Amino acid sequence: MSNETEMTETEAMFAAVRKAEARQFPIVETTEGKVRGLSSGRIASFKGLRYAADTSGANRFRPPQPLEPWAGVRDALDYGQIAPQIPGDRRHAYADLILNDVQPGGMGEDCLVLNLWTPDPSRRTKRPVLVRFHGGGFYGGSSNGPGGDGEMLARFGDCVVITVNHRLSALGYLYLGDEGEFADSGAAGVQDLVAALQWVARNVEAFGGDPSRVLIFGQSGGGAKVSHLLGMPSARGLFSSAGVMSGSSLVAMRRDDAATVAAQLLQRLGLKASQIRELQAVPYQTLLAAQADVEAAERSRGEAPRSFSPVLGEAIPHHPFTPGAPQESLDIPLIVSTALDERTYREVKFDMGWDEVLERFRRRVGEEAEMLLTAYRDEDPAATPFVISARMASDTTFRLGASTMLERRLAAGGAKSWAYLWASPSPAYGGRYGAVHGIDVPYAMYDIRSPLAGPTADNQRLAGEIASAWVALAATGDPNNDVTPAWDAYDLEARTTLVFGAPTEAVSDPRKFFREYWSSRRG
Repeated sequence: MSNETEMTETEAMFAAVRKAEARQFPIVETTEGKVRGLSSGRIASFKGLRYAADTSGANRFRPPQPLEPWAGVRDALDYGQIAPQIPGDRRHAYADLILNDVQPGGMGEDCLVLNLWTPDPSRRTKRPVLVRFHGGGFYGGSSNGPGGDGEMLARFGDCVVITVNHRLSALGYLYLGDEGEFADSGAAGVQDLVAALQWVARNVEAFGGDPSRVLIFGQSGGGAKVSHLLGMPSARGLFSSAGVMSGSSLVAMRRDDAATVAAQLLQRLGLKASQIRELQAVPYQTLLAAQADVEAAERSRGEAPRSFSPVLGEAIPHHPFTPGAPQESLDIPLIVSTALDERTYREVKFDMGWDEVLERFRRRVGEEAEMLLTAYRDEDPAATPFVISARMASDTTFRLGASTMLERRLAAGGAKSWAYLWASPSPAYGGRYGAVHGIDVPYAMYDIRSPLAGPTADNQRLAGEIASAWVALAATGDPNNDVTPAWDAYDLEARTTLVFGAPTEAVSDPRKFFREYWSSRRG
């Protein structure tokens, strides 16, 4: 065999290897530069993609700043940084169930990153895009943990899945006054979300997504973030449908309240709001320690800690859903949901008795306590005192917020909205938490390995149902599909709600008595 032939065979083998490499490590050109991902099981992932500049130093407290373009290829093979925060406390059993202590990527202010999963990282197709914002209020969490993995949903729904990190707590929401270049510092964290959606609009087509079919959704704090985006003028046109899971946020923080919270923090730091340069130079570790000190002092006085959250201003010109639904998103199809036993996640007295529950009811409703407790027990005779106590708290917080959001959308003549109630309980710890806060997240991501769920046949069914609904909403603007039971839009007559359970079924005004009772006491 000649040397020329040998070279040809060698070159052919090398060319085959390069093709295999291109499939295994796909390269996509974004508007800022090229990025390299990793393919596994026919889903390509791109992790730690920057959508805006580092927020440290001179960029701290500013709106997100644009990325500088780069030459060559950047690896997107692992997670980027998470926002500075105090990690989850594992002394609380619920914290282990949501795995908030498992957040790879390291902590830092270069945290404006997103993660993307796609079946085809090319422009050949235009798949629906699902953008999920993580929970943890406005103070904690990230999209880097197991609950934020989008691979299974991208494969199941043949869609592009994106999860987002952004600034939290004081670094995202420290109010520094009404004037000057930092006048909207109290909304920096939600402005990050807008910047992420702008990145999606510019770049998702290169990853196989359709920029005209973008769903934004999130649970708990993620739902609160969606609530705010629904009323932000700068977010208009960046998404086509939305979902608020157990996070209906009706109001933003007023500037006078934000000033009080900021003053407490600044006092701990020995600084004033006008000392911007000094504030920008404070290590983030010092800021976090000062926050923790303020919260500890409030608890010692028997007060509930007031955390940092989005503040009214130019970016957030009005409350999200008060006094009514925002005009900016009346044309956006919307799903609003709750879980039956949301508040069990905040309770720790699992062995409480009925006398203690009755006393809690008395403190809330006075002489109607016995009647109300009987109604709760009759609804679910197998429920423990612990669950019934938390269910009442769920009805007066999460559920009341969700029904108010839906009613205000209807009053404003908004696009179709749908409601669901997650009633299937978590099996964790013998089922003691019931259908706890966050229970629907792993199912929505079609990833039931979470400790809240578990790989059973029935859980696989539930995951298929809810994931199909989210993908359908992203694709068509309507959650109805071939897997989930037929689901009418919400109205004030039927109040049709999809109840996820065994079986999943559409129910007219489920738990009507409790909705009407607590609505009548809203004032």
